[in-house]
Amino acid sequence: MAQDNIESTLHEDRHFPPSTDFLKTASLSADKLNTLYEQAKNDNQVFWADQARSEMDWQTPFTTTLDSSNAPFYRWFPDGKLNVSYNCLDRQLKDNADKTAIIFEGDQGDVQYISYRQLHARVCIFANTLKAQGITKGDRVIIYMPMIAEAVIAMQACARIGAIHSVVFGGFSASSLKDRIEDTQAKLVITADGGHRGGRIIELKSTTDSALESGCDSVEAVIVFKRTGHDISMQSGRDVWWSDAEQNQSSDCEPVWVEATHPLFLLYTSGSTGKPKGIQHSTGGYLLNAITTMRWVFDIQDSDVFWCTADVGWITGHTYVAYGPLATGATIVIFEGVPTYPDAGRFWDMCERHAVTIFYTAPTAIRALIKQGDDIPNSYDLSKLRLLGTVGEPINPEAWMWYHNVIGKQRCPIVDTWWQTETGAHMIAPIPAVTITKPGSCTRALPGIDAAVVNEQGEEITTANQGGYLVMRQPWPSMIQTVWGDDQRYKDTYWPMFDGKYYLAGDSARRDEEGFFWIMGRIDDVLNVSGHRLGTMEIESALVANPLVAEAAVVGKPHEIKGEAVFAYVVLKGERPAGGIDDELTQQLRAWVGDQIGAIAKPDDIRYADNLPKTRSGKIMRRLLRTIAKGEEITQDTSTLENESILPQLQGKV
Repeated sequence: MAQDNIESTLHEDRHFPPSTDFLKTASLSADKLNTLYEQAKNDNQVFWADQARSEMDWQTPFTTTLDSSNAPFYRWFPDGKLNVSYNCLDRQLKDNADKTAIIFEGDQGDVQYISYRQLHARVCIFANTLKAQGITKGDRVIIYMPMIAEAVIAMQACARIGAIHSVVFGGFSASSLKDRIEDTQAKLVITADGGHRGGRIIELKSTTDSALESGCDSVEAVIVFKRTGHDISMQSGRDVWWSDAEQNQSSDCEPVWVEATHPLFLLYTSGSTGKPKGIQHSTGGYLLNAITTMRWVFDIQDSDVFWCTADVGWITGHTYVAYGPLATGATIVIFEGVPTYPDAGRFWDMCERHAVTIFYTAPTAIRALIKQGDDIPNSYDLSKLRLLGTVGEPINPEAWMWYHNVIGKQRCPIVDTWWQTETGAHMIAPIPAVTITKPGSCTRALPGIDAAVVNEQGEEITTANQGGYLVMRQPWPSMIQTVWGDDQRYKDTYWPMFDGKYYLAGDSARRDEEGFFWIMGRIDDVLNVSGHRLGTMEIESALVANPLVAEAAVVGKPHEIKGEAVFAYVVLKGERPAGGIDDELTQQLRAWVGDQIGAIAKPDDIRYADNLPKTRSGKIMRRLLRTIAKGEEITQDTSTLENESILPQLQGKV
């Protein structure tokens, strides 16, 4: 998709300097930040080597900073050895042993406080439990859990013994879980009987059983945490309760020292083809950027209570729940439920009760809470908040302003962060004590990150507000290592242009007159629904798997709450419903997609037609479908369409 000559229609002139109150205690001043930028500019490898030595504890110090001999398979600190769990927990025991590491609040209101000493002991016990199940360095472990403290304990335990974890979001279906188990060839699944969410029980064990019914021959055992206590089935010889498996295990577990390039985890993200991609992240480089961004972007301090609302099933829950905060000795909040249960004040009630100082959430959640009115957040004491953040998608300026005025009371800087599953950590984001922010802009690239907007020839676009491809022109420590089991897909997906020299982010962007970045949208067929990336091909494949459906095409439609909504065009094997609409069938197909992929992927709208708009070469004209989904007038050339007469059907006119 060419990005040349795209002129932005969004012009945002409001500027917000850092607040006076924030500046009083901030740790990163303008002078210090300029020094970091200058060091990175002078010698990027020396800059990252210095950061790695000062921010992490190494069992075997590295002597090589970056191995580029097999680009684009870049390897950071390849001859060094360390352990992520040690860096998160053991080194906190000297000064922070009795400090609260985790404040957990369940959907039902139950609260737990876990100190670093207690967390270290629980991780060691569970790490020994994994070893007793035969798990060793390099083995893959699937984690399919509610958003509870034990999910983080499981992740840290895997890291402690060098096992590679792959967390699957608890809202995904049995089919999605099975795909990930089979792709990783996991030996063990860690799950729970269920989870509490919005006053309901989310079935996890029964979904796991369904995934394991056929195939998944690599799985030798299933460890089940008792969260809800409702009746479930346990398969003798395979399934074991978490508490039983932990019996008699020691709270001492020596960390397994692994190479910095050893895979820490695999996290599956949707792509433009039907098969999800197993994003592989390293140990050393990944942890380094998790730590530096906690310090730079969040200005994390010893007294902070840090709440990132993301589930650990997504990258945000890895970097800014399970690893980055703990590696910097922070107190984190983990929440099992949803922001609107038992009422729309849940987030703000928790911020008040737990004295949250840094709050990091998705624009989707913000937009949903705006609709509930200002009176709800205004009835809570949010005075402890000192920094706000957004993640997952660009935030529209009006939502930014509400966040600033109503939640931050015009005193909390907002860090609008751009990054991806593949980048591992923030790439472009404000520095809260330095950056003058603009509603809707993620502002500037961080020190050591060479982000640019380029045209199809790879030349940097210097004209203000002209769109192009967002790329990274230099490797960075937390970058994706490869696609699990498919090196060629890694190269084809992320390095397909510019002679393989630039990482292609998959987003279009522009830079304004001051050089600030503005994200304009995706350049491929990936939707961003409530901050979650969903491949159109996966949803299309699920629809076509229904016996009533012959063909399907899926596009995104702007949605005021979710960012993008799923809009599907379906060709049935039977007759097309009159007017292209059938509410009963639509509900049936929505439920079908929910079963196949998960509720997040259910189409919001389905329109029925006799055919899809294809060129004579058989290519679906997706831009045309996007235009129709938005209800806009068709202005593009349709002369290449095989059958122009279907346009009124697609528009719902006949």
